[in-house]
Amino acid sequence: MPASNPRTQAFFEKPDWQAELAALRAILLSLPLEETFKWRGPCYTAHGGNIATLWRFKDACGIGLFKGVLAEDPEGLLVALGENSRSMRAVKFTGLAAVRDAEPALRALITSAIAVEQAGLKVDMPKDDLEIPEELLARLEEDPALQTAFDALTPGRRRSHILHVAGARQSATRAARVEKCRPKILAGRGFLDR
Repeated sequence: MPASNPRTQAFFEKPDWQAELAALRAILLSLPLEETFKWRGPCYTAHGGNIATLWRFKDACGIGLFKGVLAEDPEGLLVALGENSRSMRAVKFTGLAAVRDAEPALRALITSAIAVEQAGLKVDMPKDDLEIPEELLARLEEDPALQTAFDALTPGRRRSHILHVAGARQSATRAARVEKCRPKILAGRGFLDR
């Protein structure tokens, strides 16, 4: 295994899913990928782009492919992480035997993801198709600094705030969520950014 930074080492030293994540890491490092640490976990890069990341959940662990929607997946292992997932696809595991059984298919998936990056392929991301909630629109209109900061966010960060605010059923809750988002928007961060 390569010498890793302390955050990467700490990620792999946590007891939950330790054997499964070590096996996934070994697969990733056996391919032409470089290990870095981004977004609270190890990230594997090639050809100037992010290829894969590893995750630890309560009930599973997994590998995510950043442009998984473009990867060839004849075994049908990849799943979207949620209804709003546009590019990322993942494979979840609940045991070491499942990782070992899936190794040939995982190698093929990751190799496909590397080829996607090497070819410079991009995921077609249509313009934001989300309607901005009234409560967010009203707050943006009354607060020019917030409007400027919101407009400066990347499309994905804007989308994260819109999804968070729109997810509330009641107008009062949506308005409260706008206020909760305000500091992050002003700081140039998405809703899920720390």
